[in-house]
Order: sequence, then C-alpha cells, then structure tokens
Amino acid sequence: MTNIDEAAEKKLKSRMTKIRKCNREPEEKEKFSQKFGTSFEIEFQNKNPDKLNDGITIFTSPEGKVLFAEYSYIIPETGEYTSVDINEKQLKSIIEFFEDYKLQLDDSD
Repeated sequence: MTNIDEAAEKKLKSRMTKIRKCNREPEEKEKFSQKFGTSFEIEFQNKNPDKLNDGITIFTSPEGKVLFAEYSYIIPETGEYTSVDINEKQLKSIIEFFEDYKLQLDDSD
C-alpha cells in the first residue's frame, strides 16, 4: 500500500470512530456536526456518457440549509467543462423533486 492509501485508511478509521461515538452521544453529534456542511452530487444518466456528463452539486451548511448549488456540463472527449449557478426557483424545484428521498442501505441481496 502507498503512503496515501495508508493515510486514507487511518483517517477513515478515525472518522468512523468519531461517527460511532456521535451515534451513541447526541451532545457529541451536535458539537461535531457544527463543524461541517455537506455536498450532494446528482449525476444525470446520459445515452452516451463518453460524449456528455452533467449533474448538479448542492452544498449545505451544518444545519442542512443550501448555501450554493451549481449545474455542471462536461464533454469528456475534449475535456471541456462549465458550470452554471442554480437560481432559487430552480433549486426549489430540485428540492421538491427529492423531498421523499431518504438515504438507506440496499439490502436486496
């Protein structure tokens, strides 16, 4: 394993220890959660992903409030990339689309 792989494994182990502690101790979770926001990437399906990749990235505060959202448009063949800010009206539609979305494990195996 390379140094970066070892460092990543060590850091992941440390993060998981912290997350498990937060799951056991609500006050620890509240304190830890104040230090970070999240980002979500929504990658759209395309008929030919070698010619076009596009998606939406949403950045939130620790409280889950959207700070910024952007649409990205990428042409892999040429390496061309651009992004467009998503306005409030567009963002409201996106949030409404995902309002019933819930993260959960796929236990269909």
